Amino acid sequence: MIDRGHAAPAASIDRLREIWRRIESGASNEHTSVVLPSLTFDREELAKIRGIQFYEERLLFSLFRLQDPRARLVYLTSEPVHPEILVYYLTLIEDVSPRDAERRLSMLCAYDSSQRSLTEKILERPRLIERIRRAIGDGQGAYLTCFNTTVLEQRLAAELDIPINGADPQLAWIGTKTGSRRVFDEAGVAMAFGVTGVHTRADVVRALDKIAGAESGVRRAVVKLDDSFAGAGNALFRFPQPLPDEREARLSALDTALCDLQPTADESPEAYLQKLERMGGVVEQFIVGVDGDTCRSPSVQLRIDPEGQVRVLSTHEQVLEGPTGQTYVGCRFPADEGHRAAIQEQAMKVGRVVAAHGVVGRFGIDFLSGGSGSGATPATHGVEINLRMGGTTFPFLALQSLVRGALDAATGEYVSSRGIPKCYFATDNLRSPSYVGLSPEDFLEIVRRRQLLFDSRAQKGPVFHMIGALSELGRLGVTCIADRADEAEAMYRSVVHELDEECHAVGGRWAPPTHPVGLPISSME
Repeated sequence: MIDRGHAAPAASIDRLREIWRRIESGASNEHTSVVLPSLTFDREELAKIRGIQFYEERLLFSLFRLQDPRARLVYLTSEPVHPEILVYYLTLIEDVSPRDAERRLSMLCAYDSSQRSLTEKILERPRLIERIRRAIGDGQGAYLTCFNTTVLEQRLAAELDIPINGADPQLAWIGTKTGSRRVFDEAGVAMAFGVTGVHTRADVVRALDKIAGAESGVRRAVVKLDDSFAGAGNALFRFPQPLPDEREARLSALDTALCDLQPTADESPEAYLQKLERMGGVVEQFIVGVDGDTCRSPSVQLRIDPEGQVRVLSTHEQVLEGPTGQTYVGCRFPADEGHRAAIQEQAMKVGRVVAAHGVVGRFGIDFLSGGSGSGATPATHGVEINLRMGGTTFPFLALQSLVRGALDAATGEYVSSRGIPKCYFATDNLRSPSYVGLSPEDFLEIVRRRQLLFDSRAQKGPVFHMIGALSELGRLGVTCIADRADEAEAMYRSVVHELDEECHAVGGRWAPPTHPVGLPISSME
């Protein structure tokens, strides 16, 4: 059993900064990234996700780092990654032979499919830790790359004697819903009216009463668990109409209405409120557009390097689904031009505050766009800070690696070396019952036969991930890279058509995927 109460000291930021300088200057002959794709979250939250171990395949895009002949990679997983999947990624690497890339790659696993974080599994296995040490070598140019950073990742870094390229766990409060609101306030970024420090049912009722008092005619509010992800910790509340004027009657009406609280995850209001009591959270006004429609939900991804420099990496339009429309299932890059500059500006304000607190590494900020601001002017509102990698991290890693270019800070577009702006549509949630039973060999044979391949000359095409989840769950991820947004979405539809046609043709259990927002993807389980 892992002791979560004590964190061993991690290697210093000074050591990470020195490695960073050597890599950036080209002075380092060799450096090693130890990739730990562990989703280290509350066990009860992880248990909601079927096939959690397949999410570890999303960071296989890190293999593209082997384009640099100085780079070595140690990749850690719960269970072995199928060799054909590795071949698929290695053959996408330009200017490097698959054999050379494979020589600089070490794949190590815990052989443990339980619904726990990968980091916890590794820490239970001292012999595995020793194998990781041997794969790292002298460790002078080695660092740990994590999906998110907790005391468990910090302890593993200490065991390996390498620094973490990520936020200190003591700063984890910044990534909570309460912490996000504190940072938004410090940065001067607008957010929905809300109440923090909520734990009990009575706290929720009082918070709802405050929201009703602050906004005449308010119809909805959102309760959010402090430490949750992908919208799974949110619950939608609908105010009873009309609300009584007398306070005690109003509080009673709000308490009664809590029985119809609608959690995003498949759980009862009672179970959700018990979890809130344990985790804490916030209650916020549900912002609607000035025309009464649902706001859009763009996001901005940033990175703070070990020198403390903040840089915007990308902007996305998030595709949200689920019964309350708050579950992340995919994204479009870049964010819409109408608010792209505004959210980049707001994100940099937040980024400077986060950097001043000492955060290092990648993180994301979610916004709402189109809500009512002063007067009737559409406005952007900060929603939350995700102090970790997110669903938009992996497709952008693919774009950066497969299309050499750079983000134009002025426009927010990623411009290729040929001067062409690139777009993509990406999802982790392409699924159908007819895909169940497809082995990696089956799928990659279909990819080759149906020409579902990335074209390095044209710098466009589909790139797949989570291939290992197909046989058990009938699910995989795909990033469709193109020169225009409509071309990327058309490519996605073509991929779905080809896969469905192929599976139906061989007698698979065919069933059409769902079609939210005009695209056949479905929500996370």
